[in-house]
Amino acid sequence: MTTWTAFTTADSQGPAETLGEALEALDPAPTGIGVFEIEDRSGRWEVGAYFTERPDEAGLALLAAAHGARPFAVSRLDDRDWVAQVRRELCPVEAGRFVVYGAHDAHRIPPQKVGLKIEAPMAFGTGHHGTTQGCLTLLDRIARRGEVATRVADIGCGTGVLAMAAARIWPARCVATDIDEIAVRTARENVAANALSPWVLTARATGFRSDLLRRFAPHHLIFANILAAPLKRMAPDIARHLAPGGIAILSGLLTHQAAGVAAVFAGHGLVLEERVDIGDWASLALRRTGR
Repeated sequence: MTTWTAFTTADSQGPAETLGEALEALDPAPTGIGVFEIEDRSGRWEVGAYFTERPDEAGLALLAAAHGARPFAVSRLDDRDWVAQVRRELCPVEAGRFVVYGAHDAHRIPPQKVGLKIEAPMAFGTGHHGTTQGCLTLLDRIARRGEVATRVADIGCGTGVLAMAAARIWPARCVATDIDEIAVRTARENVAANALSPWVLTARATGFRSDLLRRFAPHHLIFANILAAPLKRMAPDIARHLAPGGIAILSGLLTHQAAGVAAVFAGHGLVLEERVDIGDWASLALRRTGR
C-alpha cells in the first residue's frame, strides 16, 4: 500500500500541538499524526502526518500558515514493506536483565534474560532509544534492591514495553495508556504477543484522564517516558496518583533538562534517587515522600 507523508516544523510546542490537532480535520484524514520535540536543542518541534492517499496539499499549506509553521514537505513512499524492513534491521537491545527483540531474533535471547518481544515497531519504544533503555535499566535496579510494585502505570506507553517489563518481573497489574490510538493498538498487540494480556491493560487517554488509571490508583510505580515540558505539567497528577513511598521513572529528557524536571517534582514531594544518562538522554527515578 502506498503511503504519503507530510512533515513540517514549528518554533515551539504550543503551535506544534495545535497544528497536530488541526490535521485530524483534513479530508482525506491522516492515518497517524506525530508531534515531537526535535533532538537538536533548538527548541523547535516537528509535526508529521501519514496518509494512505494523496493529502490535500492546499489544505496543508493553509494549516501551516495559520499555525505559524513552515510549509509541509509532502512525500510519497513506495510500496516497500517498511514494517518488515524495520524488523530486519533492529537488533536485540539489552538493558539490565531485559532484552527487547523482534520475533525474528527469538533464538538470540539468552535464557537468563527477560525477553520482551516487540511485534509491531510502529510506535515509540522499541528499546533502541536511550530513554527506553534508561527506564528499563532503572526498573532493573529497583527490582534488584528487592522492591515490588503490584500496581503500575505507564503513561505515554508507545509499544507498551515498560508496562510489559514490570509485569514480567512482578505480580503486577499494569495500565498502559497513550494519547495516540496507533500506539495503543500497537501496545495491545505486543501485550498479547508476550502472553501478558491478563496483567497489562491498555487504553487511549490523555494524562491521567482514564477510568482504568483511577480504578487502580494509587500506583506503586509510574512510568512517564514523554518530554520535559509535558512532564513538568504532569508533576501534580503524577504525585497525586503515586502511592506514598512509590517511585516514578521519568524520561524523554535531554541531559541538560533533567535537573529542571527533578526540581519541579521535588516541589510536589518526589525526591530524586537515581539518574541514568545514555547518550544525550537522561532517565530519573524519584520517590514520593510523606504519607
